[in-house]
Amino acid sequence: MDQFLNDLPKAELHLHLEGSLEPELLFALGERNAVELPYASIEQLREAYDFGNLQDFLDLYYQGAAVLQTEQDFYDLTWAYIERCKAENILHIEPFFDPQTHTDRGIPFATAINGISRALEQAETAYGISSGLIMCFLRHLSEDAAFETLQQAEPYLDKIIGIGLDSSEKGHPPAKFERVFAKARAMGLLAVAHAGEEGPAQNVIDALDILKVDRIDHGVRAIDDPELIQRLAREEIALTVCPLSNTRLKVFDDMSQHNILQMLEQGVKVTVNSDDPAYFGGYLTENFIALEKGLGMTREQAVELARNSFEYSFANKERKAEMLFELDRRTSSTR
Repeated sequence: MDQFLNDLPKAELHLHLEGSLEPELLFALGERNAVELPYASIEQLREAYDFGNLQDFLDLYYQGAAVLQTEQDFYDLTWAYIERCKAENILHIEPFFDPQTHTDRGIPFATAINGISRALEQAETAYGISSGLIMCFLRHLSEDAAFETLQQAEPYLDKIIGIGLDSSEKGHPPAKFERVFAKARAMGLLAVAHAGEEGPAQNVIDALDILKVDRIDHGVRAIDDPELIQRLAREEIALTVCPLSNTRLKVFDDMSQHNILQMLEQGVKVTVNSDDPAYFGGYLTENFIALEKGLGMTREQAVELARNSFEYSFANKERKAEMLFELDRRTSSTR
């Protein structure tokens, strides 16, 4: 089953590039850029990854991002993730990046996006992995700061397919960013938002109705509102769910309590993703394996989850058709 899940053609729609920064690369970049780290060894840094809540994780996440300083650093970060994708038969990715994490410490917007984009372009040429880059606003910062970031992004809109909203959900509801999302959508950008992770089901509703998002990131608390679940299923609004992340941050105490398969059976278009895999203990295949081990996910359910990842990606119609054909070709014996 583990081999089947690794070989299963998949897309990943919820991955923070900065959250794929493994301790080995973090140390190497720190050394390259003469950034002093408060850890004596890679092992000590790994121990620090034993955090207990979202805020502790975010503090570590932003601290780690300090080693990303040059275009080559952002390329190396992205390429390391792409190599994982190749190994796990991921055909399409829509990664997030947080420009404010970098511009707020003096790194030019161009440095980050040019390094990331170069790696994504190479992924398509070398491995046939298609992609679309999503720029996220940090919700603990102001909407004015988000507007400033959107303005910085304008010369690079050919490299970005959409905007997102991440960081601390508590105390920062979707309505805080209503105007900047409206402007981004008017500029032709797609929109997604983290909602219903540590926040309530109402945040999912507000992300849909106020921010007019095309997809919900996380969304697991939607289960608390039966009418919302019915709406998500009826309107085919996909959720990019991150099982290992959810258990690591105690959204669920144990994988056996996770509701992803329950929502799948209720007709919600859920997908499996890894979120911040360097910090949460697993990339995409490991998230699929965790669902099989913790929830008894069947092969048929795994194929349906993979199918959702292609159908509700932002890839064009022709690319979706190619990926769905490959999925059917590889899994016809499971039906």
